[in-house]
Amino acid sequence: MSTSTFSAENTFSVIGAVIHFLIPRVSSGKVVLIHALIRKLAHVFEYFILGLLLFRAFRGHATHWWTWRWFLFTSIVVLLWAAGDEYHQSFVPTRTASIMDVGIDMVGGILGAIVSALWHRYRDR
Repeated sequence: MSTSTFSAENTFSVIGAVIHFLIPRVSSGKVVLIHALIRKLAHVFEYFILGLLLFRAFRGHATHWWTWRWFLFTSIVVLLWAAGDEYHQSFVPTRTASIMDVGIDMVGGILGAIVSALWHRYRDR
């Protein structure tokens, strides 16, 4: 997702068309805002899944549902992956690197780890 294929310029035409289809009288300024929001939510969703999978991987077959170590390892890997992704984007002409995106990615990864932990707690009861 960090290639030029998913740059804002390339996704705007598709997402903008869908927004205009769903909300025909929306202003151009609101389309730009909704497009930006959808792109940021995609960051959260993508890293939410990563956080789920990482927490599950670090948890393994443990019988208890939570340790801070699993959460810490998940957070570190999410942070490194997000920072690496943004670093990669700094070399793609149609993309920009943003520390804010790393923070948004971290929110998604942490939410994924928490949901994974709560799921195991619920399932084990």
